[in-house]
Amino acid sequence: MTSQLPRENWHEWIGDETLADAIQGRLVHNACTFDLKGPSRRKTKG
Repeated sequence: MTSQLPRENWHEWIGDETLADAIQGRLVHNACTFDLKGPSRRKTKG
């Protein structure tokens, strides 16, 4: 699964802290996670 929303913003976006914790607990428990930094590699329309 991929997301453009940082994990620390899920609680605010979902609006329910318990639900956000439950979702993250199931998705992130055995997952390898990493945050990408830097400019977007997508091509822009010119």
